[in-house]
Amino acid sequence: MDAVTIYHKPTCSTCRQVVQLVKASGHPFTTVNYYEQPFTKAQLKRLLKKAGLAPHAILRTTEALYRNLGLGIKTLSDDAWLDVLIAHPDLIQRPIVAKGAQVLLARPAESVKALLSSRVTAYPARDRPTPS
Repeated sequence: MDAVTIYHKPTCSTCRQVVQLVKASGHPFTTVNYYEQPFTKAQLKRLLKKAGLAPHAILRTTEALYRNLGLGIKTLSDDAWLDVLIAHPDLIQRPIVAKGAQVLLARPAESVKALLSSRVTAYPARDRPTPS
């Protein structure tokens, strides 16, 4: 059984729900508070690639910071979006959950159940989350 890693913000209710679901499943897991242990650019890029997501797909577009930085009107490369996400972790949708070679943006929280049962490897294009 592959261990699960939950990249989260402990004060986030969705993150707390995912932690509880994984705990209840009996899977071994670790949590990484990405505010205390920030993502590296290479690490975030690898996780997103495994999830089949582009960096702009995990933007929290309802955050005031998103508007204050004028990101809604910018067209950036994936590399530049990664730089934005690394510099401003509040803009990252969460939690990101990894299990072996599989990665999932666990929104809603219940979506982690598919990962735990190994039914998810990446998002098909039609099911990719939209930025919020």
